This record gives sequence, structure tokens and C-alpha cells, in this order.
Amino acid sequence: MTRRAVITGFGAVTPLGITAEATISAMQAGRCAIGPVDIADGDRLTHPIGAQIKDFDSAAHFSRSEQALYDPAVQFSLVAAAEAMAQAGLSDGVPIPNRAGVALGTGGGGMCTVEDSYRIVFAEGKNRVHPFVVPRLMANAAASHIAIRHGLQGPAFAVTTACASSNHAMAQALGLIRCGAADIVLTGGADAMLIFGVLKAWEGLRVMSPDGCRPFCASRNGMVHGEGAAVFVLESEAHARVRGATPLVELAGAAMTADAADVVMPNQDGAARALAGAFSDAGLCAGELGYINAHGTATAASDRMECAAIRQALGAAADGLAVSSTKSLHGHCMGGTGAIETLAVISALRDGVIPPTANRREADPECDLDIVAGVAREVPVAAALSNAFAFGGLNAVLAFRAIG
Repeated sequence: MTRRAVITGFGAVTPLGITAEATISAMQAGRCAIGPVDIADGDRLTHPIGAQIKDFDSAAHFSRSEQALYDPAVQFSLVAAAEAMAQAGLSDGVPIPNRAGVALGTGGGGMCTVEDSYRIVFAEGKNRVHPFVVPRLMANAAASHIAIRHGLQGPAFAVTTACASSNHAMAQALGLIRCGAADIVLTGGADAMLIFGVLKAWEGLRVMSPDGCRPFCASRNGMVHGEGAAVFVLESEAHARVRGATPLVELAGAAMTADAADVVMPNQDGAARALAGAFSDAGLCAGELGYINAHGTATAASDRMECAAIRQALGAAADGLAVSSTKSLHGHCMGGTGAIETLAVISALRDGVIPPTANRREADPECDLDIVAGVAREVPVAAALSNAFAFGGLNAVLAFRAIG
């Protein structure tokens, strides 16, 4: 019999707040964290805006030696994981450490470390970098440090599939729970890529907005980067109930597809197959869904493809189904974005509050769905999807169900 998986704790460090609840509150209020970025060489950027974490005090969480070892993406992940573990009642240690693991998504790993090291070698002409550069930049650093800090001795690994990384990681965590390979998996994702080299590279793609992120808006003009982490304690329902933990929402299903078509252009069929696969895997019918947290990057090609894919997958059930994109609030946090957007799903399922799509000025007639825009919508939601469609044609959709 397939084991059910529930979230019993969550934590986050995002541009909207340094805790998960602060982030959810900001989402519900429709607060936008996008603004000017304060980074080295930022004056050389054509579009120097982003959703930057500006009130994170590294010294409040880590010793000097730990700060030397942890890239910012790892720091965000560790703080988020500690919050999640505490909420789940596991702050004093996991009862069965060899049955607990980590599956964490990241698009770039320690990109701040990479940039700092290049700057030292090429710009400053030095011949040595810090001896911890390799363990700081490796993609699995956050997953490994979470396992070390909490003594999690089960499966532990990183997943890197561009901006679908978090959803892929959470899907893999669901698989570990279902098949009995683990009782608890800390899962989610993180990225910290608000740095000159990365932003310059994205400017080369000509998809960056000069003034803000407006998903599904007729006048949208591109995406905006963000940064941050969100981590969840995913646990088998039976294990959670035996130890007296409170299930918050159920991760009920997942589907992963590949377009096998183009490395950058999104594909409607691939996205639609992932959407349909996710609610089918969860044992849901399309009519039971109350909310979709859209990938919603605010590029014309992606937004229009996603709306068409939702209609293709859900048919008549797409009419009146609430859809929003919180990237308009926290930016596109790359490999961490799916995890952060899971907090919007929790808001809908737990609180009955669907966070809004901010900044929409006028509707795009080719995005003819029920877009929750401007202000949050208060409505009971029993089941929801969260979409992630990545460069490389890689799609991952998660299905969640309220606990009731």
C-alpha cells in the first residue's frame, strides 16, 4: 500500500521575510519585495533590480568559521531547515536518524562563491583562493550541511534542474516516503544568485524586466530575479501520527515530464502532461482543484504557454479555477522558487487565503484564466497544484491536499 506523505514543518528565508510565517503573511498582503539591488558592480547592469534579501544577519546564526564554510545559499537553507525542524517537533534530534534524509533543489549551488573566487583570481590577480571554495560551491553543499547539522543518516542528495529543481526534489522526497526508503525527508530548495555575473548572463537572454515582474499582464516585459530558501519536513503520515506530530498539508502527488523539444522555449504539451499527471497521481479529478500556483515568470511566451497548458490538462475545470503567480512578489528565485511557492499553496490550503499576482495593469486576453490579481482572495481550498517549468524543457508539478 502506498504511504501518504504530509508536511509537518516548514521554514524559509526569502526577500519577503526571514521566517516562513513572515513570508506567508507578506504573500497574503501582496507585498512586493522587488527593488534596486545592492551588489558589486551593480552599476554595470542594464536592469539593476531584483528581490534581494537585505535583513539577513549571518552572524546571528553562524560562527565566523561557519560563515567561512557556508555560501549564502547554504546559510539560507540551514536557517530554513532549523525552523522547519522546530515546527515539526524535531529540534532536539530525529528519533530514527538512519530513516531520515534530505532532498534539496538548487539551480546553481554556491554561485556567490564562484563569483567571489573568479573576482579574486581574474580581477585582483591573486593566485590563491580560500581553501573551502570547493565545498562551498558544490551543488550538494546545502543538503550535506543539513544532514550533518541534524544527524540525518538516510538518503541525502541535491537535485539541479534549473528553476524546476525544488519541485523535482520534493517529488523525489515524496517517492522516498511512498516506497518506504525513508520516514522523514527534509526537502525544498535554495538559490542565491543575485550577483553581477549571473544577472549579466540573464540580460544576454533579453528576458529581464527593467521595472518589475507582471505575470499575465498585457504590458509585461520580462522576469525579475530573486533569492532565498524554503525547507519542509516531509513525513509519512503514519510516522507523524505515531510521534504525535501535526500534519499541516499533504503532498499528495507529483508528475515530471520532459518536453524533448527545445532548451529554452516552453512546450505546451510537456507542461500539460505534467499538470494532468500530478492531479492523477494524487487521486484527484480536475474539478477538485481550487488553486494553481503558476510558474508565471512574466515573459509572454511562458505565461501564454502555461495558460494554454492548464486549459489543455483541465478542460472545462479550468474555468473559474483560481491561478496566481507569487514571482510578482518575491521574484524568480531559480532553483529555490518552487519551494518558496509551496508556501503560497500552504496559505491557500491551511488559511483559505490565495496570495495575489501583484502589479498586473491590464489582463492579457491570451491568459484567459481566473487570475487572482491585486489583492488576496479568501476562499476555502481543498486541493492545489504548484507548477515549475524549467529551461531544458523539464517540468515538475506538485499536487497538495488540505488536511481535513
